[in-house]
Amino acid sequence: MAPKPASDRRVVADNRAARYHYEITDTLEAGLALTGTEVKSLRKGKATIGEAYAGPSGTDLMLFNAYIPEYVEANRFNHETKRPRRLLLHRKQINKLIGATQREGFTVVPLKIYFNERGRAKIELGLGRGKKLHDKREASKERDWQRDRARIMRDKG
Repeated sequence: MAPKPASDRRVVADNRAARYHYEITDTLEAGLALTGTEVKSLRKGKATIGEAYAGPSGTDLMLFNAYIPEYVEANRFNHETKRPRRLLLHRKQINKLIGATQREGFTVVPLKIYFNERGRAKIELGLGRGKKLHDKREASKERDWQRDRARIMRDKG
């Protein structure tokens, strides 16, 4: 499943460090089961998913440790900021992800939370394996070289 083009989605939270810490092999889009105050808070764009991860809870896949701040105007009917949130996926996709995390040592990492063209809150999940320190150094060297090469080409040409 290829992610949708960036033009028709409004990104609320982005996990930029995920591609540095994990080697992402597959991505997919999932819905989020949210309360009304969580949606309103997301529309303000204040969520963080830097420390979040997805994992099994019974037969469902849940998003853990994602921070969605309280909606100030909600009064006493507010939500818990770091509660586990259910991910809305097809049963076949859930089984595939749970199997990959239990058998093959993969981790389900949230990459982005965004609103699609219909105004629904969606999350882009990546199936990744943790990088070793030497892999991170290699990626950093490659990124620096690409930046230097682009600078040289721009200056000369």
